[in-house]
Amino acid sequence: MTSSPAKKLSVLLASVVLSVACAAPAFAQSGGGGGAAGDDSDAAKPVAASKATTTKAQRKAARKQARAKKNAELKNLEANGYNPSRNDPNYPTDLQNAQKKAAAAAAASQ
Repeated sequence: MTSSPAKKLSVLLASVVLSVACAAPAFAQSGGGGGAAGDDSDAAKPVAASKATTTKAQRKAARKQARAKKNAELKNLEANGYNPSRNDPNYPTDLQNAQKKAAAAAAASQ
């Protein structure tokens, strides 16, 4: 069972393309360039790490605040007659009625 030279060449070419495609992201992600630009990027890493930590803390606080707001809204809708665990064919109207009741209650309390 012999292969034609054209088939061997196409398999070799495909393997080279795949090898280069897999190795290219590894080279792109490495921070080792040489020269002064590489030295500057190493000096900037601790500053970037502190920014990332602050940003992560801010994102965590924002998620916590959004979750609390969503839970408060859901509790308000449940208090006004919406039941999310019920399998109801009138789902949109039940939710809309609860939203109307909640809006009316909020307007009345102001």
